[in-house]
Amino acid sequence: MPLTVIAKLKARPGMEEPLFEACRALIAPTLAEEGCLNYDMHRSVEEPGVIMFYENWATRSLWEQHMQAPHLKAFSEKTEGMNEVWELFLGEKVGA
Repeated sequence: MPLTVIAKLKARPGMEEPLFEACRALIAPTLAEEGCLNYDMHRSVEEPGVIMFYENWATRSLWEQHMQAPHLKAFSEKTEGMNEVWELFLGEKVGA
């Protein structure tokens, strides 16, 4: 069953641009991953330090592989201390 992931990150004061650039660098390698149906990054127009990712994966196990990908591990190391908030929502689409 497909998995939808919504990730919310909020930069610590003064870290808005470095966090934004680090997040943006995730898009291309993630889109190339097996099972990635979409990986859409959004930046708040009202609060530039808030970034949301809207992702859809073919299966939860493929998303779990993504979480272990070298580019994501490097991102975690690079952005350590930049985040005030990092929340993940995992969900399955519900039909009528």
